[in-house]
Amino acid sequence: MAKRDYYEVLGVPKNASKDDIKKSYRQLAIKNHPDKNPGDKAAEERFKEATEAYEVLSDDKKRQTYDQFGFAGIEGMGAGAHDYSSVFRDFEDIFGDFSGIFDSFFGGSGGRRRSQSRSNVRRGADLRYDLQISFSDSVFGTSKEIAFGRHDSCKTCKGSGASSGAGRTMCPACSGSGQVRRSSGFFSIATTCPQCNGDGYVIKDPCKECHGSGVVEKKRVLKVSIPAGIENGRRIHIPEQGDAGQFGGPSGDLYVYIHVEPHEYFKREGNDVYCVIPVNIIQAALGSEILVPTIDNKKVKVKIPAGTQNGKILRLKNEGIPFINSTSRRGDLYIQIDVVVPEKLSTRAKELLKELADQIDGNNSPQPVKLKDL
Repeated sequence: MAKRDYYEVLGVPKNASKDDIKKSYRQLAIKNHPDKNPGDKAAEERFKEATEAYEVLSDDKKRQTYDQFGFAGIEGMGAGAHDYSSVFRDFEDIFGDFSGIFDSFFGGSGGRRRSQSRSNVRRGADLRYDLQISFSDSVFGTSKEIAFGRHDSCKTCKGSGASSGAGRTMCPACSGSGQVRRSSGFFSIATTCPQCNGDGYVIKDPCKECHGSGVVEKKRVLKVSIPAGIENGRRIHIPEQGDAGQFGGPSGDLYVYIHVEPHEYFKREGNDVYCVIPVNIIQAALGSEILVPTIDNKKVKVKIPAGTQNGKILRLKNEGIPFINSTSRRGDLYIQIDVVVPEKLSTRAKELLKELADQIDGNNSPQPVKLKDL
């Protein structure tokens, strides 16, 4: 099978710049890579063809020879022999923006190089604690004692991970770099060293208490302050109360997630509170004054206007939930009136209602209420 022109293979003109050639090759290589197209021989051949073309056109001397003499001119220059090591000496030069692609190819963090002199300290993990409190505690605030497990710095080795007098030695697998090179198909790429997990060193004699990790599991008891007005689902951030860092690293943080138990009578919406209060038909028709309970466990006198309809909502200002970090600002209490029709009436009560009915214009053929008026 006759070879195609290298410029045609890469889809670039003969006066294409090095950057254009590299960009075109990168797109073709990613699209046709064998690891991305398992079992697809055609894709593999396209990949080889593009790689061979790039090997020649990315080299100024080979490209000049190819432009002058074609395939015959480069036969003795090592091109087309499927030895691509020179093309891939530094993958990041070509694929530096595609580290995610290499993650899927090699199952690791390809292309990310670690400095041999980097610090090995690690920040501790953040922790989560779910705390359930009553509706009343969420309104007025409280303090709760919580107990949870966390990693503390090992007292035996003082967090070093090594037994007394023992130290750390350079990892023999990666020679302290924290990375080893792996090959897949035509590629060779640096990945995290599995023996030292990228630290660059190993502990020859690990601490027996923490087994070389530098941290141990401990139970911790902590008092948490719950602010007045906190909502369900909010979280309280407590710095440096998470897991201790390894090898001298900073501790993580603790996040306490608040779950508020629902109230039997009150419903919260923002900083406002809603409740339903029943009144009888006489109170609704003639008007009345009633005592309404509030979230502060007190009763407030509320005036029911004459002619109040079922479902009417009355508002009591500043009887709702306190705003967090405010000593005076509060939401409102909304009262929905539920006009209750008595199910059982005495004989005298029935007579009185009949007399009342004679005084009220009855309508035995009412029209439906417009939906917009509901």
